[in-house]
Amino acid sequence: MTNDLPLSKEQILDAAEQVLRRFGPDKTSVVDVAKVLGVSHGTLYRHFASKAVLREAVTERWLHRSVAAPLEDIAARKDGSAADRLRLWLDTLIAGKRKFAAEDAEMFAMYAEVTLHAVEIIASHVDRLIGQMAVIIEEGITKGEFKPGSSMKTANAIFMATSRFHHPAHAAEWSSEHPNEQFELVWGLLLAGIVSSHES
Repeated sequence: MTNDLPLSKEQILDAAEQVLRRFGPDKTSVVDVAKVLGVSHGTLYRHFASKAVLREAVTERWLHRSVAAPLEDIAARKDGSAADRLRLWLDTLIAGKRKFAAEDAEMFAMYAEVTLHAVEIIASHVDRLIGQMAVIIEEGITKGEFKPGSSMKTANAIFMATSRFHHPAHAAEWSSEHPNEQFELVWGLLLAGIVSSHES
């Protein structure tokens, strides 16, 4: 028996995320989500045209809440040096991705799969993250801590240069015995490239 009362997109996304965590992205169907909500699957299709669209919406919300929002708080801070905040931002991104891969495996698996297909969603997410780094870098440039230049281009380069440590395609490598040592090597080179001469 179903109860086709009006549902908000947030209610549907909450239920979908719950079901995805229980069954995993491959075994979850729109019917499963509808059962949790006590509605017909046709009701869900009024909000989301397909299972793929629903999964992408769940992933997009998860990325914003779990990844982008905590990093936004770091980018907005004004305490400490720009280099320290940039390092904290990267450490938080990397630690978060590793934690999700280990402790929120179903959502991480769906995120990894969505990165292969939902180009616009992932591009928007990456742009948001690069924009956050650019805010920190721009402040460093303004204060004379970093060399003059385009903060967006620098942020983009740093993001790409560190992708091995936070992109889901490299998740299998994160169990390496010395991931922190490898990151320190990359970080040292990146920092040396952006710090102004009078700061080094």
